[in-house]
Amino acid sequence: MSTSEELLAPLARAAATTPTALWNDSADPDELRRSIEFGAVGATCNPVIAFTAITQSPDVWVPRLRELAAEHPTWGESELGWQAVKELSVTAARLLEPSFAASGGRNGRLSIQTDPRLHRDAEALVAQAVEFSQLAENMIVKIPATEIGIAAMEEAAFRGVSINATLSFSVPQAVAVGAALERALERRAAAGLPDREFGHVVTIMGGRLDDWLKRWTSQHRILTSPGVLDWAGVAALKHAHAIFTRRGYRSRILSAAFRSHLQWSELVGGDLVISPPFDWQARINENGIPAVDRIAIPVAPTILDELLTLSEFRRAYDEEGMAPAEFGDFGATRNTLRQFLDADAQLDALVRDVIVPAA
Repeated sequence: MSTSEELLAPLARAAATTPTALWNDSADPDELRRSIEFGAVGATCNPVIAFTAITQSPDVWVPRLRELAAEHPTWGESELGWQAVKELSVTAARLLEPSFAASGGRNGRLSIQTDPRLHRDAEALVAQAVEFSQLAENMIVKIPATEIGIAAMEEAAFRGVSINATLSFSVPQAVAVGAALERALERRAAAGLPDREFGHVVTIMGGRLDDWLKRWTSQHRILTSPGVLDWAGVAALKHAHAIFTRRGYRSRILSAAFRSHLQWSELVGGDLVISPPFDWQARINENGIPAVDRIAIPVAPTILDELLTLSEFRRAYDEEGMAPAEFGDFGATRNTLRQFLDADAQLDALVRDVIVPAA
């Protein structure tokens, strides 16, 4: 490592010295600009993120929503709200165009999420994914990692959509998505379609796996050693990354849903994407968390052995711990889908209050 690299803040040092890519877990343009200074080469948006970004900038979005309502007098709250989400995403995508060009499309991506209300309809997910992919050249589209969603991912990827799996918390989900994306690439080759860099990523929301296991152990009155459950998501991410590397999958694992710096520091060194919220990025830098290659260092045997005593962790960790038909009923999936659906409802209510204010 050169002297100049040693002087870099941890996030920038990891970006400069390892294949690990930093993305920002928000499409808020101000946050994204600051994150790019830390080395970010991608960003993401979902209903929760979009609702938060819009409510934090009422000076921008209240007049814009009124303009949209005037321009489209027949649109309802949902159509107006999703138009705002699309505009927010396109603005963020422009900030990432230099990274997109420099990486040949592997990075520089803005993730936009399909409407969670479509989660039961594969054809609707594919159609919306194709629509969203055309908003910007560097758009990557999130589809839920359920049995229905994975079928939609394969078809959308075959049609040329760059994919980011969401509602994904486990190794079996990630492996099923990775395999589906490989099939899509093989189908494209067999059909003579153009070969290009799609930048596909497969998210594991590690912190939400931790959250679910904490709730599950509480429900079952199971006591674990303090701190052990904070390693569950990290263990799943390391395991999935090792499988992807061994199989040569052309998609990358993405770490999201931060609960501690472990979901960055334990993964540095891998050819994967790490997507912390901006505040986590700032705290990692402020606290000087070392940017050390730790991706191949296994979770301590005492921790992993205790985690493996939990049947619910084994479902999430073992490659065959769940069948695709079970993905949608996994506790973390249900809880997060409900949160996404609730954010959609909140966005509808926000638009309603703007275009039909109380008398």
